[in-house]
This record gives sequence, C-alpha cells and structure tokens, in this order.
Amino acid sequence: MFDPDATDRPAVARNLDFADYAAEVPAHTHRKGQMILALHGAVTCVANNQLWIVPPNCGIWIPGGTSHSARATPNARLSYLFVEPGAAHLPDHCCALSVTPVIRAMMDRLAVDGDSYPRDSHAARIARVLLDELAEMPHERFNLPVSSNPKIRTIADALTTNPSDRATQAEWAKRVAMSERSLSRLLIRETGLTFGRWRQQLHLLTALRELAGGATVQGVAAELGYESVNAFITMFQKALGTTPARFFTARRENRP
Repeated sequence: MFDPDATDRPAVARNLDFADYAAEVPAHTHRKGQMILALHGAVTCVANNQLWIVPPNCGIWIPGGTSHSARATPNARLSYLFVEPGAAHLPDHCCALSVTPVIRAMMDRLAVDGDSYPRDSHAARIARVLLDELAEMPHERFNLPVSSNPKIRTIADALTTNPSDRATQAEWAKRVAMSERSLSRLLIRETGLTFGRWRQQLHLLTALRELAGGATVQGVAAELGYESVNAFITMFQKALGTTPARFFTARRENRP
C-alpha cells in the first residue's frame, strides 16, 4: 500500500517483484506522473485508449491524472518512478521511452531512500539528474491504439484473448454488424491504421509480452496462428528490424 501523492518530493522510486504482488493493477489515477520500467519480464498497460507493452529495459511514461491499468507477466520485476507535476520536462501524453543503465541505477538508488529524503540531500540531487536524463530519452513505438468505440473494443478484446483468430476484415465486420467498408473507415478514423496493420501491431505486442515472459519463439508463433516459425520471425523482423533472439539480447545488453 503506497500513495505516491502523499509526498511532494519531485521524484520517488519503488521496485516491485510481481512474484510477491497481484499480477493485475486495476484502473486508477494519481496526481504524480508515473514511469513504469520493466527490469525483467514485461507489463501491459492500458491508458488513453492505447494498449502499451513494456519490454525489458524500456519504460512507459504516464502523465499525472491519466487513468491507467497494468497487467504483469508472473516473472516481472518492475521499477516505478513517480514524478511531481512540473518537476521535469516530460511529455504531456503517454509514450514509451528507452532507458539507459545509468537511469536504472539512479532509480534503484532513489528507491533505497524512500519518499521523504531531505530536499538538500544526495538523493535529491540524484532525483534532479534522473529527471533531466529521462527528458532526453528517445521514444519507442510499443503501443496499439484501441479507441473507446465499442465495436473496436469488441474486436480488440477478442483478439487479445484469442490472437490466433485469423478471421478476415469482412468476417469481423459481420461479427460486429457492420459492412466491411464501414469497419475499414471506422478503424482508420479511430486508430489511423488499416485492419491488417492494426492486427499485426497487436500480434507484435502480444509476442513481445509473451517472449519477455519466458515463452519460446515456437510457442508464440503457434499462439498467434502463424503457419510456421519463419513466417512469425519475418513479421517480427519487418516490424522491429531484427529477430526476436537478437532483439531481447540487445535489450538485456541495453543496446539500441
């Protein structure tokens, strides 16, 4: 039980091992902004009609006052950073940020100092440098627009539950009582993506979550309904520019 808004310190860090906590955090809000960093495993967040996946060595920034929920893989170890509004030049919208070993080390150090460190202390100086470093981090694309539209939500919920469903756009249109053309227009208007690109991005996020949680490439390919492991690897490589094995090796070593 921790209330980040109970302190006015510019930055407060906490480390959590989800072997010791519930795997799902329901929707909530707080005054402070929050950075969620996956040290191991992965966590999925829903905020501002976007589905976000946090793979290892990447963080999701959620501005203060934004309703969000989270679900972690059972092996997840997470680091939270709560930031007082106005204390850092961080975006006013949700985004994924690369995180360096220096930032991870400062968050670990700040977690040791708790939430009531003196304002002129070494911890306060670490917090200032940490926030300056975070503001310089490049953005990454680990999100899926899901929209508040009930028909798109229905498709997103169904594909999240059963990602191997290979129904065509025409078949989905019938399921949600729309014409195929109307569904196509709705998806582009609400998400900016065609159905094929939208579903591929959902598959990519599902793959990142499952692989970070310890699943094999073969298992993930089968779960997503790919006819072969090679077909899945080709999709992954086109989206992220590298194979699953090389992607997670680079993440562990904190290389781009």
